[in-house]
Amino acid sequence: MTVARLNGITLSYETVGSGELVVLVMGTGSPGRVWSVHQVPALVAAGYRVATFDNRGIPPTDECADGMTIADLVGDTAALIEHLGAPARVVGTSLGSRIVQELSLARPELVTHAVSLAAYARLDTPQKMLNSGQKALYDSGTVLPPAYHAAVSALQNLSPATLSDQATAQDWLEIFELSGSAIGAGARAQLDLADAVDRRSAYRAITVPTLVVGFADDATIPARLSREVADVIPGARYEEIPDTGHLGYLERPAEVNRVVLDFLAT
Repeated sequence: MTVARLNGITLSYETVGSGELVVLVMGTGSPGRVWSVHQVPALVAAGYRVATFDNRGIPPTDECADGMTIADLVGDTAALIEHLGAPARVVGTSLGSRIVQELSLARPELVTHAVSLAAYARLDTPQKMLNSGQKALYDSGTVLPPAYHAAVSALQNLSPATLSDQATAQDWLEIFELSGSAIGAGARAQLDLADAVDRRSAYRAITVPTLVVGFADDATIPARLSREVADVIPGARYEEIPDTGHLGYLERPAEVNRVVLDFLAT
């Protein structure tokens, strides 16, 4: 990892490959290296220079535990693109998709192609309540038993099609159990970013070529919310991946990589 002082914080990032720049923006609570499992190798093989980074709130990037705004994270991403050589193709998931959408709106000159996985412009009441509950767990000091955390995480983030395969389900449960439910102060600060106003009207002004990808079995960001984003961005393309939950880029990487690479090549 390389560390640079950008947008007023210390930001950690990594670049791999050569060619035109692709920047990958991760979701709430996760480090940028998660992209390295499936997406980075596919993008490098396709001839791109790929940058991953830890969002504000995820060490070794500054945690900013006293709080942050979406504008802060958008500014961080913009500063990294400028640092690496703008413009870039930009891909995000969940919170990362929201950052990509806001970046496309605020700094369109930095973005040649925008891809939003598990995108949203607003949250329904159940999603807001889930986020509120996650914040309450952290604030109360509660740490869930690992097995229970694993089961809840699997049901929340994976497709029933994946969980119906007992061997595959067991592999995922072991991963979630090892990760545990405890989060850092910076990730807790990121949870506040889900308390957002409805941005559908604002996104009508986005002019960057955009691909929105919904995951058909996503319980965290239902595909209908992703389709809403595509419906309001002029000319946006919408793809929906079947049998896929919120972690679609890990659960169905071949399918996700295919639609992303096809779009980035246009």
